[in-house]
Amino acid sequence: MKKLNLTMLLFAILATICIMSVGIFIAEQNIIGIITASISFVLAMGFGFVTKKKMREQGRL
Repeated sequence: MKKLNLTMLLFAILATICIMSVGIFIAEQNIIGIITASISFVLAMGFGFVTKKKMREQGRL
């Protein structure tokens, strides 16, 4: 069984919450919320990919 990678799990949960909040803000017709949640999603995914690349280069992944 593989070891749980808590950092990647947290980035995945954060990105999922951002996607869900985009849907909620669309239902509420809140433009500022949609934009904020979309930017947060892009940042969360970007930091996740950068972290994964660094971990792979260090041999920790």
